[in-house]
Amino acid sequence: MKHKKHTNLVRRNNANFAPSEIAILGTKCGVIADLVQQVSKKLSNYKLAYFDASHAKDVAKNNLAEYVFHHDGNLQITTSRKINKFAQRLQFSQYDYVFVNGNHYAGVKQLVFLDSEKEASINKRIDQISEIAFFIKLTKEIEPFQSLKEKFPNWKEIPQYELSDIENITNHISKLIQETIPKTKGLVLIGGKSTRMGTDKGDLIYFGKPQKEHVKDLLENNKLKTYYSVQNDAGNKNEIHDAFLNLGPFGGICSAFQKDPNSAWLVLATDLPFVNDALIQLLLSKRNPSKIATAIKGKGKEFVEPLIAIYEPKAYTILLQYLAQGYSCPRKTLINSDVEIVEVDDNLIRNINTPEEFEAIKKELKSVS
Repeated sequence: MKHKKHTNLVRRNNANFAPSEIAILGTKCGVIADLVQQVSKKLSNYKLAYFDASHAKDVAKNNLAEYVFHHDGNLQITTSRKINKFAQRLQFSQYDYVFVNGNHYAGVKQLVFLDSEKEASINKRIDQISEIAFFIKLTKEIEPFQSLKEKFPNWKEIPQYELSDIENITNHISKLIQETIPKTKGLVLIGGKSTRMGTDKGDLIYFGKPQKEHVKDLLENNKLKTYYSVQNDAGNKNEIHDAFLNLGPFGGICSAFQKDPNSAWLVLATDLPFVNDALIQLLLSKRNPSKIATAIKGKGKEFVEPLIAIYEPKAYTILLQYLAQGYSCPRKTLINSDVEIVEVDDNLIRNINTPEEFEAIKKELKSVS
């Protein structure tokens, strides 16, 4: 058996520089940049980025990295760091889609301009062209060049748009982005022995079965493949044991992402007995994959509830960054990040902590039913 030097971890799906990218090539860089700006304005509901090369000459080496912030949120960065795909993937991990200037850098998917002046450029980069999403024609009569026809015998089936047809170009790119939206799985957080309750809250019975089973049913009834988050590995396929030890719910969420960093996770604690099917459906309907999470907040509460939320794959990087700073509070992560907030009545997200509260809630639930 071959010796493995490193742990075989599940990796987030990445292209060359970002989780989702498209390289645009085959015409002047200014035309590419203008197209990206026009499309981005129409797709402002997504988080988009443009990766380009500097055309400046005789640039002096920087000895000091500069970060210039504007109060509206704009940031200009000047650094001496060279391109490194691992660094770029971290940098672009928060974006839904990254446009890459394909005249300088290769992307895993391409948008190819048909510009008669740039046929030689396309021929030069033909080995970098592997999956064409569509062509953009600079003139109505132009056809794909011979090198493209030879490499892509199905070239007639690849969509073609004229540069002026921004609407259809934008719609096509929007579909490409939507195809990258990750699926959602469920995670039931089973707490340890609560000091105040004196027993595992997941074993309490409100609806004729242990609450952990009721919560799992809630998520599975909404077509979510669901797992229990547990401290120890018992070998059960429907459990995710803590790989991040002694970090409570924060560790459970990170452990779920370690198991599957390419899915979003709807996280739900077992001490929220008033969470019902309607609330789960509301949360799913309000999901915003462009944010790091979609979280419930009581109308009378100051902060979101971190244990009834959908965490997107891009949240994993953020969670680990907070952990690296010595913080293991999912609420702190959410309130300091870009989060979609869904407000509901405070009563729906009451949590239960003591035996007295448990008995009172059982009577309340019985009277309602």
